[in-house]
Amino acid sequence: MAQYAVLIYTTNAAGTDEVTAEQRDAHGRYADEVVAAGSMVAAFALEPADTTATSIRGDVVTDGPFIDAKEVIAGFFVIEAPDLDAALEIAGRNPATQQGGGVEVRPVEGGFIVDRPATA
Repeated sequence: MAQYAVLIYTTNAAGTDEVTAEQRDAHGRYADEVVAAGSMVAAFALEPADTTATSIRGDVVTDGPFIDAKEVIAGFFVIEAPDLDAALEIAGRNPATQQGGGVEVRPVEGGFIVDRPATA
């Protein structure tokens, strides 16, 4: 089965006070549904870009996001789906699409998962 990366874009950075408990719960329910369906491969929420991102261009390291944008990537997940249409249907149910943000779906060309949890 093909894998697809789903980038979650939002005007609110994950973890900020602007994200309500109801919005967080909606994302939790959605993730539970995708896991229960057997489609979820991996999922990660990102710290707010405006306060935690560090960018590198060549030999220059700067604090802050890579570009100045209205939306930021709040997180991403990888799903398995039989084809792009099925992946779009799964990704299109993401609550970000109803909360002022959106998602981008891209086929995964290759990669691997190291068997250890992400830690801070």
